[in-house]
Amino acid sequence: MTQIDFYTHAADKYHTACVLCAKAVERGLRVMVYTPDAATTEKMDKLLWSTPAVGFIPHCRASDSLAPVTPVIVDHNADMLAHDDILLNLHTEQPLFFSRFHRLIEIVSTEENDRTAARERFRFYRDRGYEIHSHDIGNKAR
Repeated sequence: MTQIDFYTHAADKYHTACVLCAKAVERGLRVMVYTPDAATTEKMDKLLWSTPAVGFIPHCRASDSLAPVTPVIVDHNADMLAHDDILLNLHTEQPLFFSRFHRLIEIVSTEENDRTAARERFRFYRDRGYEIHSHDIGNKAR
């Protein structure tokens, strides 16, 4: 069964996504960052080139020929999923294909509309019997 983790109170949802991607890559895991649209895909692509400040997280789009060997895939198109390690969801809704992944990460910002959408996703997963782990990252130093 998919392990589900909610990271709550994120001051910057996209920066948090980059940090979590870096940690996963350090552990030899692969991440699919599922974005809601092309603009967010582009934003995450640019952030991953500069986060961390002294490094770079290897990433590409799902349609790239290097996708099968690249640790992080960033895309709003879920038609071509290259692996099933970690799904990092940046959508406001739960991805229909989340259960094929070993782990699902949801990041919740401090914005009320984002928190409301996250509560709906939380209920969706809980009502289907998934065990959910919550991590309050709001008070952690960056």
